[in-house]
Amino acid sequence: MTIAPPASDVRAAASVDRSIRLITKGASGGETCSPELAKGPWEFDRGPAGYGPGSSMGDVIPTGSPRQGALPEAYRTASDAELHDRILAAKATLGDRVVVLGHFYQRDEVIEHADFVGDSFQLANAALTRPDAEAIVFCGVHFMAETADLLSTPDQAVILPNLAAGCSMADMADESSVEECWEQLESVYGDLAAVDADGRVPVIPVTYMNSSAALKGFVGRNGGIVCTSSNAKTVLEWAFERGQRVLFFPDQHLGRNTAKAMGVPLEQMPMWNPRKPLGGNTADELEDARVILWHGFCSVHKRFTVDQIAAARETHPGVQVIVHPECPMPVVDAADAAGSTDFIVKAIQAAPAGSTFAIGTEINLVQRLAAEYPQHTIFCLDPVVCPCSTMYRIHPGYLAWVLEELVAGRVVNRITVPEAVADPARLALERMLAAKPPAAVVGAASTGA
Repeated sequence: MTIAPPASDVRAAASVDRSIRLITKGASGGETCSPELAKGPWEFDRGPAGYGPGSSMGDVIPTGSPRQGALPEAYRTASDAELHDRILAAKATLGDRVVVLGHFYQRDEVIEHADFVGDSFQLANAALTRPDAEAIVFCGVHFMAETADLLSTPDQAVILPNLAAGCSMADMADESSVEECWEQLESVYGDLAAVDADGRVPVIPVTYMNSSAALKGFVGRNGGIVCTSSNAKTVLEWAFERGQRVLFFPDQHLGRNTAKAMGVPLEQMPMWNPRKPLGGNTADELEDARVILWHGFCSVHKRFTVDQIAAARETHPGVQVIVHPECPMPVVDAADAAGSTDFIVKAIQAAPAGSTFAIGTEINLVQRLAAEYPQHTIFCLDPVVCPCSTMYRIHPGYLAWVLEELVAGRVVNRITVPEAVADPARLALERMLAAKPPAAVVGAASTGA
């Protein structure tokens, strides 16, 4: 499900960019993880390769990661109001020729111009409702634009406003490392295509949606499947029907939290470190494994702690703590519920007036929910304002630029997945879409499933 962008007065209250600027000027209390967040993202496009300030600023970016070229000065120096007006004018000129998609974690100054708002897979599917659009402008990160390209028509151009908007978690599992892992697993399990007496192969690869198209293609070629944070349990059930065990990448926490909720013992979930032989495990440990977890994580959700939950409960008696399943297991265990971004949104929408929520997910979504639902008390578990580094690389200046280039008849920053990768990647996505969960139980809690 996608939601409509919020009204202008709500956007002003929800603006993380405004909060950061006030904090860095000393005009507001609070703390941000980096004063550099108050600068325009183009400042970092010209510097050394990196994810930029924010939650992923300490993560190591792979060599050869996409870089964004210089943004024209007119967009760098324009005021917020001018950029707003230019985006509106360009969209009015383009009309149905363009559709703008905005991920939940985008800054509100971008969200206000989105035709659809949602998570990555919701948005890729939302684009399918606009088959006549010549261009899909995806305000998100690189793997999301790739997924939109996989699902869109060949005639549609998928555009990422800032090519430097990658994802550190997605980058933690690259194709060569996963191929090497697969070869080492074959040395332990034998022929990975051979079936046992129950018709199951030794291991099924499962990749999270937050991964490159190349890795989606890998799992498609090797009998595997894609999952999202909302259907991970269903996908693991699908995989266990077909394989003795699962290789889950790139996010260890989603894999661990989901499998643990399904009854898989922790001792049967070894970690695979791609820098070590056999991932740092013995052959016996891998033989006993049910889920092999890749050593990857989301730097946004890694910031949340059990101590933050304890502080929230002490300060706000009766608070409901909801976290994303990308959070570490102790945080998920200490929370009242865990679920996808869509689950969090729906939980707040359904709550009686006067409810209090402490939310463990990206600050842009949390601050927007607090502004949209003033009948509740809603706050982020982490008191430090630290948005997703790469989502924050999308700025209204880049959105205005790509839209005005379209008005001029030029397509810039197009994301295209080669057909050799696209075909098996689509197969992995199709398997996910065909995997149906059992009938929902009314009132059942969610742990990311």
